[in-house]
Amino acid sequence: MIASVRGPVLEVRLEHAVIEVGGVGLAVQVTPSTAGQLRVGEEARLATTFVVREESMTLYGFLDTDERGVFETIQTVSGIGPRTALAMLAVLSPDELRAAVAREDLKALMAVPGIGRKGAQRIVLELADKLGPPLGGVPTLPTAPPPGAADQRTQVVEALEGLGWPARAAEEAVEAVVAARVTAQGDDAAVVSAADVSDVLRAALRELGGRRA
Repeated sequence: MIASVRGPVLEVRLEHAVIEVGGVGLAVQVTPSTAGQLRVGEEARLATTFVVREESMTLYGFLDTDERGVFETIQTVSGIGPRTALAMLAVLSPDELRAAVAREDLKALMAVPGIGRKGAQRIVLELADKLGPPLGGVPTLPTAPPPGAADQRTQVVEALEGLGWPARAAEEAVEAVVAARVTAQGDDAAVVSAADVSDVLRAALRELGGRRA
């Protein structure tokens, strides 16, 4: 098992990063929140798990061992594989997932692409005694982007399309999230900066899940 990787970051995308280890660039599948913490040219250390399938070998990376542990625990649910587990952590942080399972919040779980009501019920049933209580507070959106930040909402839309949502639905969800941010925080919140892409993506996924429920 490859338990961790450390080295300079060569490339960062919302769904993966490339980290150089011993002169070899390793492609690591990551959550948007993890990708948002990585910077090209800087050294990073990720907790990892290596998933081998008949048709593929995939390395998944996380900022800490807690997120990795939750990723592995999610896959103990019948019918849940690594791609769905990663999608769950794209929508819900480990503590948000713990809280959703503890509260039996099916709507929160159904915000994950590919998870319907029956799947959400199965997740609550099978994870009830495995995740434990939340370890910390629930993160909040940044209050404002840095001055002069480029608008990254197109990147969020592309990530939603990659998770299986139609382009029009993805665009509408992102615009709804941005509009809500402007109402709550003022005009500065209209710009989706690189630092808050992962939070906007999660909010857009919840918006899409709410429309489907």
